[in-house]
Amino acid sequence: MIALLAAFALLQQVGDPPAALTVREGDKVGSIPVVVTRLGAMVRAQDLLAPLGAVLLRDAPERFRLVIGGTEMELATGMAFAKVRGATEPLTAAPTLLNGALYLPLSFLTDLLPRVGTGFLYDARLSELRRFATVTATRRPDPDSDRAPPPAPRDKPRSAAPPSASPRTPRRDRTPVVVVDAGHGGRDRGMHGPIGGGPRVYEADITLAVAKRLRDELTRRGVQVVMTRSSDTLIALSDRGRIANRAQGDLFVSVHVNAANPRWKNPGGARGFETYFLSEAKTDDERRVAELENEAVKYEVEEGAAGGDPLSFILNDMKQNEYLRESSAFASTVQQSLRSVHPGTDRGVKQAGFVVLVGAFMPSVLVEIGFGTNAREAAYLSGDAGQQSLARAISDATLAYLQRYVGRRSNAGGQ
Repeated sequence: MIALLAAFALLQQVGDPPAALTVREGDKVGSIPVVVTRLGAMVRAQDLLAPLGAVLLRDAPERFRLVIGGTEMELATGMAFAKVRGATEPLTAAPTLLNGALYLPLSFLTDLLPRVGTGFLYDARLSELRRFATVTATRRPDPDSDRAPPPAPRDKPRSAAPPSASPRTPRRDRTPVVVVDAGHGGRDRGMHGPIGGGPRVYEADITLAVAKRLRDELTRRGVQVVMTRSSDTLIALSDRGRIANRAQGDLFVSVHVNAANPRWKNPGGARGFETYFLSEAKTDDERRVAELENEAVKYEVEEGAAGGDPLSFILNDMKQNEYLRESSAFASTVQQSLRSVHPGTDRGVKQAGFVVLVGAFMPSVLVEIGFGTNAREAAYLSGDAGQQSLARAISDATLAYLQRYVGRRSNAGGQ
């Protein structure tokens, strides 16, 4: 059946392709230019970002990910297929790089997206891709629709919304969306340990392994998960929040590994787990951990970055914002759940100015799952059993928090 659909899409492109594809969402109308290449009609991936609210990530020189409405699609140049939720979906032509830009076959929009995404319909007669904000009750609930309040306009980033806006409330009648962020990656290896010898561990590897297990646990229990990275690649700290906003996530969980301060009396002996939410650090140790994780910005090259201090701006406004209270409650739930499985010390719920949490406009936490500088804890964090127990505990906390959050908001009259 899939092969027949792909063949039909190919036949559609045999005739003269449209000069542009219209994108319609309610009263909002956008346009995506179509270009004719030796491979057929194609669209530039960058042109999908504004009309569709998409996020384009480059995991490697020839590997890309497109996140559209919470649906993540993996692409590779020269390969005429896309991977969606672990399944291989055919394309009529392979994605290709032209003048350094990624181009996709027109069928990506006319065939693949309406099949694997929810709320999309392509009208070949009008060369129009339509996106619907709601779905009928007989269809599977759309994680990116049937929300209240309605999503922000797709032609400007979700992060442009004022920080004082009320947080999204997960609805009882649709699938919640949780964004899982594996800290560091690519050139940024994060911390390394342990102190005093033993098998070398790197934070970027451990966080990705635990994040994938957390994704699997949540997915198995009916939660839709969007990963900020699913391979060993560098994602800018500021982009991680944007991914979460574009996916219209209900919760944001960032996974990290702690490292001891070398000036401590016995740094190799430091152990334990702690969960952070975004606020001003109160102690030197909270500031130390934030500086440790925020060092990733040195690996990023941001063009056209806005001036000013966005962290201070967000922190000042979030003091009166329900995101702060909900993030604190979520952090407490995670910490309590980890306490039942973690062999290390319960270091408590803490707060600090993590850049990765700044741009995510939803209840958000950063979990330091243990000290990679401690030999015993490094072995626990890098072992299958330890990673699985941590992922299951964080998954338990996430589901428990979502249930309470929906109940609180519903009792208060929230939608």
